[in-house]
Amino acid sequence: FLAATAHDVLGEQSLAVTASSPSMAPSELEQATALAQELGLRHRVIETQEFSNPQYLANGPRRCYFCKVELYTRLQPIAAEEGLTWVASGTNVDDLSDYRPGIKAGQERGVRNPMVEANLTKENIRTLSQLRHLSTWDKPAQPCLSSRVPFGMPVSVEVMRRIAQAEAFLKESGLRQFRVRHHETIARIEAEPKDMALLLQPEVSARLITDMQALGYLYVTLDLAGFRTGSLN
Repeated sequence: FLAATAHDVLGEQSLAVTASSPSMAPSELEQATALAQELGLRHRVIETQEFSNPQYLANGPRRCYFCKVELYTRLQPIAAEEGLTWVASGTNVDDLSDYRPGIKAGQERGVRNPMVEANLTKENIRTLSQLRHLSTWDKPAQPCLSSRVPFGMPVSVEVMRRIAQAEAFLKESGLRQFRVRHHETIARIEAEPKDMALLLQPEVSARLITDMQALGYLYVTLDLAGFRTGSLN
């Protein structure tokens, strides 16, 4: 929504940038690239290196801060090179009530948050996106894969690969809103209550168990509390 609106207002004076890293599911990069082409955006994909930072890999409560430091450190030279005045993020009003240490990294670097300045909530943005005919208007939120790992349990490229593949299996099973929380040898599935019956169908559960055990998980569990955004915060 932010990229489309910036393009509507600024045209070629705006640039959408997607950061590609192991913490992003491959399908997300494909969708972002396809959407940029569909909307006619100026778009660039960059590789970020947060997995080279030991502080990020340690996966402490400030993990997101170190990720955003890496991101903005790479975006600011691009903005200068392009002659763009601001780096802007998609932070919205609802994000301010959650634990988001990455916001501080932006504040320290003068990053603008236009949707906070406009007092837009997630619901507002979905409504406006639908009016703008954006295909993402009802797309489930998709935070980085590292958010599937409890604080204090180290993250790695291999763990990201396992989580991405495990969630791909769930998507192939017909789920839209879910998470696979990584607990070393345990894959804990958070799904919406209406989808739990699907996961418990013998043929579906048997296939998921086989596929996830092939990834290295010894146990595949269904969390009866259901899907909760930020449940590991």
